[in-house]
Amino acid sequence: MAALGVVAALGAGLLVSGCADDSGGASNGPGGGGGGRTTLTVGVFGAFGLQEAGLYDAYMKLHPDITIKQTSIERNENYYPQLLTHLGSGSGLADVQAVEVNNIAEVTATQAGKLENLGTVQGVDKNNFLPWKWGQATTKDGKTIGLGTDIGPQGICYRKDLFAAAGLPTDRDAVGKLWTGDWNKYLAAGDRYKAKAPKGTSFVDSASGVMAAITGSSANRFYDADGKVVYKTNPAVKDAWDTAAAFATHGLTAKLQQFQPSWDQGFANGTFATVSCPAWMLGYIQDKAGDAGKGKWDVAAAPKPSNWGGSFLIVPSAGKHHAAAAALAAWLTAPAQQATLFEKRGSFPSAKAAYALPTVANAKHPYFDNAPIGQIFSRAAEGTPVQILGPKDLIIAQNLADVGMLQVDQKGKSPQAGWDAAVKAIDNALDQ
Repeated sequence: MAALGVVAALGAGLLVSGCADDSGGASNGPGGGGGGRTTLTVGVFGAFGLQEAGLYDAYMKLHPDITIKQTSIERNENYYPQLLTHLGSGSGLADVQAVEVNNIAEVTATQAGKLENLGTVQGVDKNNFLPWKWGQATTKDGKTIGLGTDIGPQGICYRKDLFAAAGLPTDRDAVGKLWTGDWNKYLAAGDRYKAKAPKGTSFVDSASGVMAAITGSSANRFYDADGKVVYKTNPAVKDAWDTAAAFATHGLTAKLQQFQPSWDQGFANGTFATVSCPAWMLGYIQDKAGDAGKGKWDVAAAPKPSNWGGSFLIVPSAGKHHAAAAALAAWLTAPAQQATLFEKRGSFPSAKAAYALPTVANAKHPYFDNAPIGQIFSRAAEGTPVQILGPKDLIIAQNLADVGMLQVDQKGKSPQAGWDAAVKAIDNALDQ
């Protein structure tokens, strides 16, 4: 298969994945007053991958009457507010818009009346998608306003050479058995590593990364089913906090902040032995660790199935060609196209029907000692619980990580002090 690259990197509010066309786009086809072709615009954020994987070109060959034009805003934090503004005014929208997973709950709850029901589009089969992914963009009355593109099922990426030096197993199946079913077993493996750790190395990159992985494996996180913010009293969040903080207090972390230059250097210098890694992070690791890391990194199953990242396509009803746009969105998210996106860009399919296709089922990653990534991440995707999403998930997650846990990890604050700082920052952000 083709070399895998980063499709999405969600950290400190940044998702490298795709963005929106604010030009509106001219139409030259039916109703557009032109030469028999309809121009459909696609708005994405970052390097979303659809264009890079050749999917637009493939669609235009199948539909000679369609021209597709894409524009991208690099950062989702700039893209998303503009999308909300355009939805509010009903103008400036692309025919198809991308939405990042941390924003889909708000879009589904507040903008559904302005979006097409993609669940009824010809060719769209609910059963092709993972139930939890389909549910994330479906309203309580059953309207599906977004079709999933990719997801971020997680594994644990680990350095075989560092494991060997610390007396731990290196075979990926044996490594996975060290912590199967329990994130506290991952902590125990860290304690074992620390006892014989090669000089200058730590077991994990950061406590915040561990916390994100644990919360991604829980059905209940920051909101309850009624839309109430419950992270303060949710045992799952507190358990995730306590376990992740223990990695810091046990001295198992490299005290790094993810997606910062020092984190990148940690990959290059081999300063940590494991990192919780969604499928899209494999390309990131390959890029930052470079040729020197090839064959040293491998992938094992995470303690529990977990997800981090992913996006959707929506179709605004205000568009002149919303029927044609809905057909395009349906085709782009069909299993065959998701398999192509995985092959070309490393973006793991949200369509479970793609998992049996050879491109996914037989996928191995040569950089990670030919790890069977199709099998590893398919199992993680299918085991991930249906997670309740809320409109301010990203704000809560960011402050827990960058205000609270970072103080515990880097400044030596107590877990309780870090928690209190995070709660104060979140309360301020949410006006509570």
